[in-house]
Amino acid sequence: MTKIIGRLLLVTLCVAVSGCSLVKLSEESKAFYASTVLAGRVDSPSGWREPVIVAAYARNSARISIAHHTLLHEPGGYELIVPKGEYALFAFGDTNGNGVFDAGEPTGEYTGTAPIVATGTGVVASLDLVLKEASPARIAIPVGTSFNASAAPPHSTQAGALADLDSPIFSAENGTRGYWAPMEFFKAAGGNVYFLEPFDPNRIPILFVHGAGGSPQDWRYFFDHIDRSRYQPWFFYYPSGAALDSMAYLLYWKLLNLQMKYHFETLYITAHSMGGLVARTFLLNHGGQFPQAKLFVSLSTPWAGEATAELGVKHSPAVVPSWIDMQPQGRFMQALFARRLPPTIDYYLLFGHKGGYSILQPNNDGTVTLASQLRIPAQAEARMVYGFDENHVSILSSPQVLAQYQAILANVEQKAGSGPQPGHVRVRFAFAGHDDGLKGLPVLLLTPVDETAVQQRAKVSVALRAEDTGGRVGPIPTGLYDASLIADSYKAEPRKIRVQIETNREPTLNFQFVPQGMLGGYVGADGDVVDYPAGSYRPPHETVRIVSITLTGTGTRRKLVPRQAGHGNSVESYLAGEDAAWGAYFSFVDLPAGDYELTILAEGYRPHTSRYTVIPGRPQQLNPIVLESATHD
Repeated sequence: MTKIIGRLLLVTLCVAVSGCSLVKLSEESKAFYASTVLAGRVDSPSGWREPVIVAAYARNSARISIAHHTLLHEPGGYELIVPKGEYALFAFGDTNGNGVFDAGEPTGEYTGTAPIVATGTGVVASLDLVLKEASPARIAIPVGTSFNASAAPPHSTQAGALADLDSPIFSAENGTRGYWAPMEFFKAAGGNVYFLEPFDPNRIPILFVHGAGGSPQDWRYFFDHIDRSRYQPWFFYYPSGAALDSMAYLLYWKLLNLQMKYHFETLYITAHSMGGLVARTFLLNHGGQFPQAKLFVSLSTPWAGEATAELGVKHSPAVVPSWIDMQPQGRFMQALFARRLPPTIDYYLLFGHKGGYSILQPNNDGTVTLASQLRIPAQAEARMVYGFDENHVSILSSPQVLAQYQAILANVEQKAGSGPQPGHVRVRFAFAGHDDGLKGLPVLLLTPVDETAVQQRAKVSVALRAEDTGGRVGPIPTGLYDASLIADSYKAEPRKIRVQIETNREPTLNFQFVPQGMLGGYVGADGDVVDYPAGSYRPPHETVRIVSITLTGTGTRRKLVPRQAGHGNSVESYLAGEDAAWGAYFSFVDLPAGDYELTILAEGYRPHTSRYTVIPGRPQQLNPIVLESATHD
């Protein structure tokens, strides 16, 4: 069950859990803060729907070294974690399920314009691969290469994998291992959103998020007692010792892939303990992309952090990464309530008070203090706050808690049924002059037209897959919108289509993508590997004052001067075929194919220069650009 940092000793930590030693914990932490997560999608135009193995490898002289690999039960999203360095990516369809790359199996390689550079921090995203039916002779991985790294049975890390809750990988012991050895856990099991049964479009998904040291088995009482004819339980299983920002971004990536595949229209989120911090961070950073998220319920969440985490960071010879985020005065906790949850989400706070008293933890539930569970900003955002005579563990198996939870579900559904009903739209699109290779992910953008609507409804953005053309998109609040379609390295024709969304009809929008050369990105927030460790999302810099952004190459020289903070109008400029720079963001469009040099001048920072190759129709995602302070030693 959940074991969080309240069991720290004051000066030193004797790690006697799962055979973990202080030396091993120290190695785990160092490796985590010197790694990068590589993420992308494997697509199969031929319709391959069998298991896929994806691997990141480095070439040392003539030798190929596999840094990390993972198994997907079908093509889709993947994540790999690698040390600092340069890498290439390879994927193959494991036709016979033997974990070995055999001759004739479909293969794919990342075809970016340069090697993948892992900086030892954050995420490198949009690293997409396409499986081909024939195995090209140029593939660097030799036929016969085995990916059977352990004797454990194959385990899919593709979002939506079906799970047997009694499998050892979901055990309490393995959840504990994910706390004390997050790198080891991630390499062996990954992090994923799992299903207990195949997706059912007629039932509402409830995503359950465990806490520190927890596992999906913590939720068994809820799984067994919710109305399974109305709800389908999903659960997010992750290494809880990893940085919380990293796990929030992983949750976003998993749900994005599930939304693109299943187009679920409603999502409820229920989180225990530290899982509430992960869920809230996901909703703050990415909730605007998931209007389907209607309900968030937290149980026993340490909203103000825990003083014992700060003691551990200061005095322990080895530190679990998530302790850094749990410090009450740390960056993570200070930023947690700087923004409010999206207004479309109903939030309910449940807490327990059946604990004792100690010098380190006065008035607690046995693990988390009441002061932390009842942080004032958290209460202020909650529709209701409910307290129970339960401790940190028993709150997950309490009939009284479950009865209140079921009442919350009923109330949210009654509210949804009494309000205005949403509508849907169908979107058809084609990629002109494109073969069966890699295509960017189209994003449908719906902007309310009239001034009153703008005040009442936010913009709607929906990520699609190439195979989703002609599909039904929604739910969308009714009203009049300007609809646009965006895809990296393409421009859509027409630029906009005005559409009325109604409950009783499904208008069809038709677009065509034409290849264009483009280069766009943003200046990322300052911070080191502790602030933005492996797998974390580095947000745009909010206060940087950029003097100019210049792009030169192939006989072209273009210069941008950001006009104001924010990036609201950059999309309009992009759709209009104009270069733009707003705040930390920039975008150059309609570029000829070739090599370019990008130079950024900003007040208080040294000049930044980087080089890129642009190919029209070849998606290319820039990593956040981190500027070096002019006062940096």
